[in-house]
Amino acid sequence: MLTRAREITDALGSRLKVGVEAQSFGAAVILERPDLRGCPRASLDGYGIEVLWGFIMAARLAGAHRLADECTDGSCMTRLRLNREPRPAIAIIQAKLERPFEIPATFWDQLYAELGLVTAHLRALARPVEVRAA
Repeated sequence: MLTRAREITDALGSRLKVGVEAQSFGAAVILERPDLRGCPRASLDGYGIEVLWGFIMAARLAGAHRLADECTDGSCMTRLRLNREPRPAIAIIQAKLERPFEIPATFWDQLYAELGLVTAHLRALARPVEVRAA
């Protein structure tokens, strides 16, 4: 069940949904592209979200230079890759996905801001229930 969801729309009308969801291992962030056929979806744990957050900025600063892949382990093992062609996009590569989940550059600025908020929500969900209820 999603405990928080926001939808980002870029200047081209494309949509990216960012949701926080309780999981057996804690909490995860669910990224969805509701505007694409099949509604592609990827999930990242807190570690993966923090790495994606930094990777977005690194991709912006890399300019035309190459950027090494970043990998995470744990409950949502992920590889992040910067693709330049046919258009700049960050690819989220996970074994459970049929194909990489792509985040076009048109979403990066808004997603970067959203991930800052999401990280706080993930930390809150990770706290013991007694602390959250107080």
